[in-house]
Amino acid sequence: MTKKTLDITPNLEPLFGTRDENLRLMEDMLHVRIDLQSDAVLVEGSPQNIARVERIFADYEALRKAGGCPQNGELNGMLRLVVADPAVSLRSVAESGKQRSAGIKRMVQPRSLNQRRYVEAIEQMDMVFGIGPAGTGKTYLAVAMAAAALLAKKAGRIVLVRPAVEAGERLGFLPGSLQEKVDPYLRPLYDALYDLLEPEKVDRMLEKNIIEVAPLAFMRGRTLNDAFVIMDEAQNTTSEQMKMFLTRLGNNSKAVITGDVTQIDLPNPRKSGLIEAMSVLEGVDGIGFVHFESGDVVRHQLVQRIIQAYDNFGRQQPELPLRMGESEGKGASKPQ
Repeated sequence: MTKKTLDITPNLEPLFGTRDENLRLMEDMLHVRIDLQSDAVLVEGSPQNIARVERIFADYEALRKAGGCPQNGELNGMLRLVVADPAVSLRSVAESGKQRSAGIKRMVQPRSLNQRRYVEAIEQMDMVFGIGPAGTGKTYLAVAMAAAALLAKKAGRIVLVRPAVEAGERLGFLPGSLQEKVDPYLRPLYDALYDLLEPEKVDRMLEKNIIEVAPLAFMRGRTLNDAFVIMDEAQNTTSEQMKMFLTRLGNNSKAVITGDVTQIDLPNPRKSGLIEAMSVLEGVDGIGFVHFESGDVVRHQLVQRIIQAYDNFGRQQPELPLRMGESEGKGASKPQ
């Protein structure tokens, strides 16, 4: 164990994070101790880890001088990647985020190792499955990558798809046209678009069908060429619907399928098309699977704890047998 004093300036204080959370992150992940002094920090640990802390400070200063200084949650997410992988630097993470984010309002910046694998898989493969709990950025990152691809002219259009499973026959009780009836189920996709692009630009693209947001039922019989296609809430597809969607992919197109197998709204959760696809397509060349965990949640920190608590609870519950006279998929009670 050695010690080293690093000189700092007031301009570096944003690096420390809210209530010094970023310093605590470096301490926990790099096994060092960081003590703040008036115009310096004292770092205690192994020479290799002290050098990594020093590099983070130097990279942050370089980014600040270049005018590309990340802050708050974005900075914390970048630091999580840096401390988890010695081969990654703060500057390299920031640079890759800028390249992905050309033309959109927010930086497409992974905040965990699994998010990084997800983004890299989308860049490298024509079909990617992002599977995991709510709040892990599956849909948002996919829409961000689609918007960046559209603006970089790597895709001619964006097609956003979602099954409106909760509707069923109840669609008839909602006012308006069929599109107006299903719009509430597609709202998360609209929200992501408006967060990433200027509202006027989104509206123009929607009017010209450069961006299309549609329920899954509208996909049958189509071939989607030169498109970046995203299907959200894929756990609510049937096996037939999933196969139908996956075979819509045309030339020069890319597909991202996202879902959470713990939130299936189908009458028989065991018949989810996403669960079947995970088994059928595993190992198929050109298709990537990225599995997210509760530690990848980027919403309020309570969300991560809630997901973990439900996971623990679910593992403790024995699976209930079917009642007498019931067959699988017919009459079986839906788990809550």
